[in-house]
Order: sequence, then C-alpha cells, then structure tokens
Amino acid sequence: MKHQVNMQKQEDGIHEYDRIFGQETHDDQVLFEMLVIAVFQAGLSWKAAASKIPVFRQVFADFDYRQVAGFDEPEYEALLANPAMIRNPHKISAIITNARAIIKLAPEFNSFSEYLWHFTDHQVWQMAVEPGAPLNQQSSMGTIVAKDMKKRGFKFVGPTTVQLLLLAAGIIKRV
Repeated sequence: MKHQVNMQKQEDGIHEYDRIFGQETHDDQVLFEMLVIAVFQAGLSWKAAASKIPVFRQVFADFDYRQVAGFDEPEYEALLANPAMIRNPHKISAIITNARAIIKLAPEFNSFSEYLWHFTDHQVWQMAVEPGAPLNQQSSMGTIVAKDMKKRGFKFVGPTTVQLLLLAAGIIKRV
C-alpha cells in the first residue's frame, strides 16, 4: 500500500510539471520551484526530478526561497537523510545557496522574476529549433543567463540547466 501511495505522489509530480512547464510565469515561488527541479534534473531524466515535486514542496518549505535561504546544517543534514529525497549533497547545497543568491539580487532587482525576465526585456524570447530537437538544446540566452547567475553566486546553473529553467518558466518559447 505504501508503494502505491509513493507511486501516486510521483505521478502527481509529473502531471503537475507537465501542466506548468512552459507556462509564462512571473511568480517567484513558481520560479524557485522550476529552479529546484532544473538543478535536480541535471544528470537525470526530467521525469525523475518532476516525480519528486511533492517531496521537494515538503522539504523546501513549499518553495519559499526566503525560508530555504535560512536553512543551516541541521536542515541540510535532514535533507540528506530523507529517503524520499534525491540525496545528492551538491544539489541540496546548491538549492540552499541559490535561495540565498535570490535574496542577494535586491536592491538591484525587486524579485527573482524581474531578474530572470530582464534578460529578455520582459518579453518572451523566441527560439527557433529544428523539429524533434532535444529540450535541453542550449541557446545564447541560456548561456548568458547562466554566466550571470554564476557571477551572482548561484550554483549548479550551467547553460543546459538554465536553458531548461527558462523554457519551464515560459521565458523562452521554442518555435
């Protein structure tokens, strides 16, 4: 029975990700959620990361980056010990670091959304791709944003990861 409940939660996460992926959003909480998924997706399938959305929601304070920025050693250790988590210490540490980096965007930017959308002058950026090209195909926009994020202290945000974040948030649309 417990296995069925876990499988249902995983399916719920995948359906939720499918529902919101590519939808234009300016909601900082949703953007942080997308960043969490993008970081954990690196080296895994999108389904593996998306299936953990219910777990991520629970352990990362309902994707409240302000709360996650306050995580310290006890919370980090609890995340590593949680059997429902993807227990990659580098990725878990990156999520906490990234939450802190979002806070440090102020006063230059009023929000994480404003920061991400300023790269495209607050317009959806159209990306021409070949039919059937993989989602993680890099673009100049993904590379530019990744470089800037790294400079601002974000971790685990290479061009491919950022490209997926921008696609998920609807900032980049494939045409």
